[in-house]
Amino acid sequence: MVTFFLFSWLIVRLAYGQLVEGPSLEERQTRMITKGVSIPPIRGDIYDSAGHQIAYSTSTQSLYFTFKTGFKQKAAEALAAKLVKLFNEKGETSSKPLTTEDVIEAMDIDGITHLPFQQRRIKSGLSKEEIAYLSEHRDEYPDVEIVEESIRQYSPDRVAVQLVGYMNKMKGAKVNLDFYKEINADQSDPTLKYLDSEEVGYDGIELMYQKELRGRNGYKSYQIDSMSRIVGDMKLTKPVKGQNLYLTINRKVQLTAQQAILDQIATTRASTAKTLRDAQPTTGYAVAMEVETGRVVAMASMPDYDSNIWQGGISQKELDAITQLMGNGAIREVFPPYADPKERSQHPTSLVPLGSTQKPLTILTGLMEKVITTSTTWTDPGYFKFGRDDQAEVQNAGRASNGLLTPTRAIAKSSNAYMAKMIGNELYLRYGKKSVDIWDKHMKAFGLGVKTGSGLPLEMPGIVDYFKSATRDSPQSAMIYASFGQQGKYTALQLAQYAATLASHGKRMKPLLVDHTTDADGNVVTKMKPEVLNEIKLPNSYWKTIEDGMAQVKVEGFDGVRYDFYRKTGTSQQQGVGKRKFVENAVFISFAPQDKPKLAVAVIVPDGGYGGWGAAPIARKIFDAYDAEVGLTDAGPRPPVGTMDQAQ
Repeated sequence: MVTFFLFSWLIVRLAYGQLVEGPSLEERQTRMITKGVSIPPIRGDIYDSAGHQIAYSTSTQSLYFTFKTGFKQKAAEALAAKLVKLFNEKGETSSKPLTTEDVIEAMDIDGITHLPFQQRRIKSGLSKEEIAYLSEHRDEYPDVEIVEESIRQYSPDRVAVQLVGYMNKMKGAKVNLDFYKEINADQSDPTLKYLDSEEVGYDGIELMYQKELRGRNGYKSYQIDSMSRIVGDMKLTKPVKGQNLYLTINRKVQLTAQQAILDQIATTRASTAKTLRDAQPTTGYAVAMEVETGRVVAMASMPDYDSNIWQGGISQKELDAITQLMGNGAIREVFPPYADPKERSQHPTSLVPLGSTQKPLTILTGLMEKVITTSTTWTDPGYFKFGRDDQAEVQNAGRASNGLLTPTRAIAKSSNAYMAKMIGNELYLRYGKKSVDIWDKHMKAFGLGVKTGSGLPLEMPGIVDYFKSATRDSPQSAMIYASFGQQGKYTALQLAQYAATLASHGKRMKPLLVDHTTDADGNVVTKMKPEVLNEIKLPNSYWKTIEDGMAQVKVEGFDGVRYDFYRKTGTSQQQGVGKRKFVENAVFISFAPQDKPKLAVAVIVPDGGYGGWGAAPIARKIFDAYDAEVGLTDAGPRPPVGTMDQAQ
C-alpha cells in the first residue's frame, strides 16, 4: 500500500509539472536577459606647452566576429579562408599578412578566451578598400562587423619620449605594476572598470596621469538567453573621451636639448683634446627648469626610440632592441645601450657623482654651520692630508696650488683641498659622527638625496654614499669626500632642482610637468599651480658669496652669449667601473640671467670627460633655445645669435 501511494503521488506530480508548470518553466528557460560588452574609452591627448600634439588617439576601423548559435568549425574555416583572401586582395601591403589559422584562432570557436556573446577582434587597421568591400557585401558576411576604435600614436619627431612614456595591455599591467593590481576593487561604476583588452599607461606621463587620460567605457548590450546566445537587438552607449594634458615642455627647447646631447656625444668621442681624450660617452641627460615656477621646459634622456613601435604589439626582437633606451635616465638609473652585458658593465649608468657642482652647497653648508665665514681664507697648496699620520690625501685637479683662497675664490678655482680642509674636515672635528647627519640634512633641503616631488613613476631619490662610507671607512673620510662631490649620485632632475634652489635664494620648487588639463570640449578642468616644497632662508651675503664664485668659473661653449649667467662645472671621478680604473663624468649646472634668474639647467654626460667641455656646450644650446622661444629677460623672446647682425 505504501509503495502504491508513493508511485501514485509521483505520477500526479509529474503530470502536474508537465501540464500545469511546463509552459512557465519553458518560458524561464528561454527568458531573455541583458548582457553587455564594455568598449574601451577614448584616451585623452597630450600636448606640448604651445598646444602641439605629442601623444594622441586616432580612430581606426577593426573587424570583429560575433559567435552565434549553430556556428560550426567548418563554417569558421570557410569564413576564415574567405576573409584572408579579402585581406590579401584589398588590405594594405605594409601590414602583416594574416593566415587562415590566425583568423580561426581569433574567432575562438571553442570559447577558450571569450564568452559566447563577446565579440572577437579579427583585424585592426582596415584599409578603405576592405571597408568599402565589406560594406557593399554585408549580406555575404553576416557574422562580422566593422567597429571604430582608437589607437595611440606619438609625434614622429620624438618629443620627450621617456618622459611621455608608453602604453601596454591592461592584462599585463595589472600583473607587473602595483598601480593596476587593485584598481577595479570596489568599483561599482561599469564605465570606470578597466578591461583586460584595453591599453593603459605603462610609464611616464601616460602612467602618472592614467586616470585623467583614460575617460569612460562605452557599453554594448545584447539580449541573450540562458545559454548566453544572442536573441535580441544590440544597444550602444558610446565611450567618453578622457582629459587632454598640456605639458610644460617647450617643443623647440626640448628638441634642441635632445640634439645637443647627441651632437656633444659625437664631438667628445671624436676629440683628441686632453679634457675629452679618455671619454667614451654613449648617453646624456639634461633638464631645464624655470626658477620661479618650477615648470620643466625640457627633460632629455638620450638616446631615445620611436614610441610608435608599441602599436599593434611588439616582437621580442623589437623589445630587446629598445630595452636599454626605454628608461628615463633624467629621473632614475638606466644603463648605457650596449647589447653585450660585459661591455655595458664597462660604462657608468645615468646616476653619477655630482663632482664639483657640489661646491656651492658645500660653501653654504660651511657658512650655515659657522665653520667658515664669507671671508675665511686658507692657502691652498694643491692638496689636503688627513687620517692617521696624514696617510690619506685629497688633491686638486692636477694637484694645482691655488694660493690664498676665500670661499668665493675656492668655488671659482674649484678647490677640492679647500672644501675638504675648511668644511668637510671642520664639520667632522666639531660634530664627530653627527656631522654626517648634519650634512645629510642640508643636502636634502636643496633636493639632493630625496625625490624632487615631480610625481613621475619610478623616480629615484639618488644614491647617498656618505652614510655607508662613514661606517666602512670613517665619518671623517665620509665628510671630506662628500665636501667635493664624491659621496652622492643624483639625477639630472635633482641637479636642476638644486640649481633652481640656488638661483631663487632658497626656494625649492616642485617640478611641474603639466600646465593644465581640459575636457574633450576644451574646457579647463585643472590648472597646476607652482608649489614651494621647502625654503632655506639665509643672509644675502651667503648667496652673494657663492654667486660671485660661480660667475668666475671658466667654461667652454659660452662665447658670445647675450646674457650673463652663474655656473659650476663638475668632473666626477668614478672608480670601479668594470675593469677600468676610473671614468670621468661631465656634469654642469647653471642659471641665467644673473640679476633675476629665470632658467636653471643641469646636464649629465656619463663618461663624458671634463664638465666644462663635455657638458657645458649642451647647456649653452638649451639657454639659447629658451631665449629665442620664451626669453631670458622680461623683454621676451630674442632671435638666435647672429640673426640680427645678418639682418643689419
